[in-house]
Amino acid sequence: MSFEHQRSEEQGSQLVNLRGRIDSASASAFEQAVLDLFSAPGRRAVLDFGGVDYISSAGLRVVLMVAKRAKQGQGRLLLCGLAPHVREVFEISGFLKIIDTVDDRAVALRNLAACPL
Repeated sequence: MSFEHQRSEEQGSQLVNLRGRIDSASASAFEQAVLDLFSAPGRRAVLDFGGVDYISSAGLRVVLMVAKRAKQGQGRLLLCGLAPHVREVFEISGFLKIIDTVDDRAVALRNLAACPL
């Protein structure tokens, strides 16, 4: 399955639903999908990995870039819906120590809505 994404806004947060494989062939499309999430200070965003079945180091690089932009802009980024094998990649890489994750989209949106920036 190739990479697909869909962006929307819910409860004052940007939501990006991700599907397919995020690898070296699709990392640039992933980057374009999330590049401007934190273009303004104080923005909130959720990356929903519920439909992602694979992520490579190229995809992890994009996630790290987005997390840095969120921090620089006093925003907040949450990841959700990580399948066990995708979560393991994030854990092994050390990303779970620096990027917040929750189980599902509803929890992510509630957390962002309740969190003062």
